[in-house]
Amino acid sequence: MSMNVGESASGGMMATINTTPLVDVMLVLLIIFMVITPMLQNKVNIEMAKVENATPMPDADKDDAIVVAVTRDGSLYLGQNRVDPSQLGSLVRDRLEDKTDKTIFVRADYRAQYKAVEDAIDDVRTAGVEEVGLLTQRREGNQIGGQ
Repeated sequence: MSMNVGESASGGMMATINTTPLVDVMLVLLIIFMVITPMLQNKVNIEMAKVENATPMPDADKDDAIVVAVTRDGSLYLGQNRVDPSQLGSLVRDRLEDKTDKTIFVRADYRAQYKAVEDAIDDVRTAGVEEVGLLTQRREGNQIGGQ
């Protein structure tokens, strides 16, 4: 199946590898990875506020970044894990122990109550956080005047 061993035109043995099954398997693997990769994002599904002049914060996308998410209903997440608001400060303090950069990022749903976001920021500030980055999305296109 994968090798054709027979007589060549010159009378000697000829060995060729059939690469069709290899290409088929590689294409299937490529398609699988293309479908699975977007699902591997380590983020809670939140619709963030859209602004005109968003400040880029590339450190928020790093693997070791500490991200607190506030959902529409006021639930708190530290990374992917849902946490109780009373435990947020101690969990953030534990994660900051071995880090020199004491920065966390807050992703809040634009429909979340302001008090829930403020309480989350207060909790992490009392845990020793030096800087808090508020993550937003850049608004696409010009929304003014119907343009």
